[in-house]
Amino acid sequence: MNKLAVIFLGFAGGIAGAFLLNKLNPQLVFMEQASVGSAISQVNYKGVANVSADFVKASQASTQGVVFIKTLTNQRAYQDPFYDFWSGMDFFGRRGPVASSGSGVILSADGYIVTNFHVVKDADQIEVITNNNKQSYQAKVIGTDPSSDLALLKIDGKNLPHLTIGNSDNVQVGEWVLAVGNPFNLTSTVTAGIVSAKGRNINIVNNQFPIESFIQTDAAINPGNSGGALVDLEGRLIGINTAIASNTGSYNGYGFAIPVNIVAKIVKDLVEFKEVQRGFTGLDVKDIDAPTASRLNITNNHGVIVDHVLADGPGDQAGIQSGDIITKINDKDIDSKANFDEQIAYLRPADKVKIEYVRNGKIGNTSLKLLNQEGTTAIMRKGTVGSTNLGADFQPISKLERDKLTIKSGYRVSNIRRGKIAQMGIQEGFIITSINKKNYDDVNELIAALESSRGQVMIEGIFPNGGRGVFSFYVY
Repeated sequence: MNKLAVIFLGFAGGIAGAFLLNKLNPQLVFMEQASVGSAISQVNYKGVANVSADFVKASQASTQGVVFIKTLTNQRAYQDPFYDFWSGMDFFGRRGPVASSGSGVILSADGYIVTNFHVVKDADQIEVITNNNKQSYQAKVIGTDPSSDLALLKIDGKNLPHLTIGNSDNVQVGEWVLAVGNPFNLTSTVTAGIVSAKGRNINIVNNQFPIESFIQTDAAINPGNSGGALVDLEGRLIGINTAIASNTGSYNGYGFAIPVNIVAKIVKDLVEFKEVQRGFTGLDVKDIDAPTASRLNITNNHGVIVDHVLADGPGDQAGIQSGDIITKINDKDIDSKANFDEQIAYLRPADKVKIEYVRNGKIGNTSLKLLNQEGTTAIMRKGTVGSTNLGADFQPISKLERDKLTIKSGYRVSNIRRGKIAQMGIQEGFIITSINKKNYDDVNELIAALESSRGQVMIEGIFPNGGRGVFSFYVY
């Protein structure tokens, strides 16, 4: 993949102008992971006819549960305000809705649908159209997880066809798979290929705590397939198609899917808590590359090396040291950072983790208890608060981020739409640390201060790239 760019699969087409649960629903069977073995052991590969029959069977079992997703987003073009004034345009360069599309997978008969976060990001309206254009629904967002690029939607449906959940741990390299999508509302597309790798980290999730451990496949995937299904030869869901490696924007031999075991855990969290319950070890690890192996005289590159240990964090308290090589998590072999992150992603705060490591050539064992982003074992509740007046959402950043950025408090701006924040020119992902030199310990107080601000206002904060910035303007 040397010279190939990794891109998301979403398709966007702009049109400018005036047109421009105290109890889980019993139907949410997708929350239970399948424990059966991979379909590869059940398939007869002696003849083309047998393989073809399996393709037909898998297609019939999966296509009805993959939907077309269409979104409309009210965007604005930031143009030269002087040009806008003299040309008679809106001062802030408003433009009409921009349409985009992708695919989604129905997980339950009553209408829970999983797709990629980037498919529905910033959407003001989300329309779901079932296979063969049978029905159209307006969908609402139950929750999102930018760290894994997943979103959970809900439509008001009954007896909907839905996919059976497989087990991505059992997926083997070399196994036949199908990529099923519903791009551009073409009813459905099905392509076949094999799993060419597991645990791929391709650095496309732009988030403070990204989770990337993709299933790589050579099944042909093209734009519009974002959020579609990767299924085994029994038609069971084993991944959500997310990205391709390409220098043209079209399929070029590499497709990447989020393993369904990660999907199922995140969906379960979003249904129960509206927030993903992510556990933290307090450890930064990295892959063992050739220079590191040579420097440390490592002959076997199995495992990941501990690069940093958070003082008084779970790893520190468990006795893990910088330079240790972690080889197992809960008795599962670790061969990459992506694999390490994937195993931790299955767990929640307060869960105990067994760790096997190597230090100075000797094997050691320890255990630690995962903490949440605030450094406790409590269940995290959704902390994002939106403001219609300001036209944006505000999320308190975690204690881990505050410590890393050496700030007392901070609120990440997201989902920017029409309103004051857009007029101020503040960009998505900007972290507000103070308003007129004042810090705020409560997100609602910060929003109230911004909504009522008059006269000269100075907002200080941190850009997504880590640079510090100041926005200064006058509010009438």
